Amino acid sequence: MFTGYARCAAEGDDEREQRAALVELGVPADRIFVDHGLTGTDREREGLPAALAGLSVGDTLVVTKLERLAWSVADLSHTVAELEDRGVKLSFDGQTYDVGDPVGRKVFDMLRTTFAEFDSGLIRLRTSGGVAKAKEQGKYRGRVLKLSPEQQSKLFDDHQSGKFKIAELQRMYDLSVKGIYNYVDREKAARAAK
Repeated sequence: MFTGYARCAAEGDDEREQRAALVELGVPADRIFVDHGLTGTDREREGLPAALAGLSVGDTLVVTKLERLAWSVADLSHTVAELEDRGVKLSFDGQTYDVGDPVGRKVFDMLRTTFAEFDSGLIRLRTSGGVAKAKEQGKYRGRVLKLSPEQQSKLFDDHQSGKFKIAELQRMYDLSVKGIYNYVDREKAARAAK
C-alpha cells in the first residue's frame, strides 16, 4: 500500500502540486498526509507521524522529493531508520527503494550520511517559505547587498587592475571568493548596460 507525505512551505499552490504529483505516483488521495507552514524553528509535525503510523511491513512511503521528508540529515537519518526497522519501502523522485534488495540497502545507507545536495535542497525550501511569508506580510525587501554601488565599483576596478590577489580582495572587502566574483560580475553587467 502507498502512503504519501507532503511537507509544504505554505498552503496554496505548493500543496496542490505535491498532492497532484503524489496521486500521479499512485498514492490514493485519501492516503496523503500533509504538513504545511513549517519553518526552520517550527518543526512540530502532525502529518508525518500520522503517515508513519499507518505503514506496515511491505508498504511504501512516497514523497515527491527527498527534502520534503526531513529538516536535516539527522532528521532524515531518524526517519529512514524507522522505515528500515519497520520494513517499509521509501519512494522519492519517482523511484522506490526497498531495504531488502542490494540497491535499496545502499540507498538507505547513503540516506544516513551527510550530503550537500540534500542540505542545499532543505535550505532552498526553508528560504522559499520564509520569503513567501514575508512577501504576504509586505515585509520582504529582497536581499540586502553588503557593498554599496560605490564599493562595488571600486572592487571591480581593484580586481581588474591586477594589483591585488583574490585573498587580498577578500580581506579588504570582507567577502568570500564567491562574493568577490558575484560583485565583479554584477558591476560588469551594470557597466555593460550603460
